[in-house]
Amino acid sequence: MLEKSFGLLFYLKQSKTQKKGPLYIYLKITVDGKSVELSSKRKWETAKWSSSAARAVGTREDARELNHFLDALELRIFQAKRSLIEADREVSAQVIKDILTGNVEKRKKILEVFTEHNAQMKALQGVDFAPSTMQRYSISYNHTRDFIKWKYRTDDRDIKDLDHEFISQYAFWLKTVRNCDHNTTMKYLVNFKKIVLICVRNKWLPGDPFSNFKLTRKTVERTALTDIELQRIAEKNFENVRLSNVRDIFLFSCYTGLAYVDVKNLKREDIQTGVDGELWVFINRQKTNALSKIPLLPEAMDIIKKYNDHPKCIINGVVLPVLTNQKMNSYLKEIADCCAIQMELTYHIARHTFATTVTLSNGVPIETVSKMLGHATIKQTQHYAKTLDLKVSEDMNRLKKRMVRKGQASA
Repeated sequence: MLEKSFGLLFYLKQSKTQKKGPLYIYLKITVDGKSVELSSKRKWETAKWSSSAARAVGTREDARELNHFLDALELRIFQAKRSLIEADREVSAQVIKDILTGNVEKRKKILEVFTEHNAQMKALQGVDFAPSTMQRYSISYNHTRDFIKWKYRTDDRDIKDLDHEFISQYAFWLKTVRNCDHNTTMKYLVNFKKIVLICVRNKWLPGDPFSNFKLTRKTVERTALTDIELQRIAEKNFENVRLSNVRDIFLFSCYTGLAYVDVKNLKREDIQTGVDGELWVFINRQKTNALSKIPLLPEAMDIIKKYNDHPKCIINGVVLPVLTNQKMNSYLKEIADCCAIQMELTYHIARHTFATTVTLSNGVPIETVSKMLGHATIKQTQHYAKTLDLKVSEDMNRLKKRMVRKGQASA
C-alpha cells in the first residue's frame, strides 16, 4: 500500500526539565499527514546545528561522525518504508517507528504454525488423538513443506501468502508431483485447512482462503470379496506356515470387521462374555477411539483357538501373531495369486467384506453393522450398502412374492 505523502525531519528538542547544554536530536516521520517522533538518543549544541540542512555544522570529527550517524538512520527509515511497500503492507509513521525500535510483532510462518499444531497434537497422543491421526498430520506437514520448496524455492512462507491461488497450486502439486488421486488430495487439503483456520481464528489471516475452494470427494465404489472368493481363501491349503498364518489373520478381520491395527492390538482380555452369554470382542478402535462390541462368529472363534498356544501370542498376551503391515500386505499379494483373486487384498477389503458379504448380505440390519464397525453415524456405513446389488435383488424378489400372495388372497 503506497502512501500519499512522506516526510522526515531531524531537529533539536529541549526537554521540559532542561535549562542549558546540548539538546537531544529527534526525528519526525510523517506519512499522509500523521506524524510520530523518535529520539535519536544523540545530543548536539544548538549553535552548531543547521535547521535548514537538519545536520550538524562544521568539519570537526564529532560533527562528521554525527552526520554519518544521521545519514545511516535516515537510510534505515527509507529501507523500512521500502520493505513495507514490497511486502504489500500498510505504510504508516507508527509502523516505521515500530520497525526502527524493534517493537514489531514477529509475523507467523505457515510451517511454524503447522509445527506448533503437530507438537500440541503429539503431546495429546493417546489422550485426544490416535497415533494414526498424528502420523496423518506429520505426512501432511511434509507435503506442505515440500510444496513450498517446489513452488516458492524457500523453506517457509509468510501466513499472508495463504490465498486461493496457494490452495489451488497446492492441490495441483499433490495431484501431479505427488501423484495423489483426487480423494487423497482432498484428504491432505482437509488436514491443511485445520492449520489455516487456526490462523483465521487468531486473526493472523483476514479471511479463509478455502472459502471458494470445494473440498468435495468423489464417490468410490467399495470392493468386497464374494462368498465364493471368501470360501476359496478359507479352504486353500498353504504349505508355507507364514502364508497360512497371514491368511487366518486376514480371515479373522473379514469375520469381525476389525482394521489391521485393531487386530494387531487385540489382547486376550478384549475377548469377553457378552449379554447373550457368548464370547464377544470389546475394543476401542485406534482410529476413532470408538468402542466396538462384536459377537464372535464360529469361524472367528476357530481362528482364535488355533493360535491359543502360539509363542508370540502367549508372550505378548495378544490374540493373533500379527506381523508388520508391510509384511502382511506382501504376503496377502501372494495369497491373492494363489487363490486366483483378481483384486488386491488389503485390510480395507477385509473390513468391507465383513460389512457387506458377511453381515448386510445376510440380513443383518445396517444399524447393527454400523455399531459393530464402530461408526459414529449410520451415514458412514451407508456407502457399504450401495454396493449390494444382490441384496437389492433378493429384497425385491421377496416383495414380488408378497405382492403375488396378496393378489391371490384377494382373488
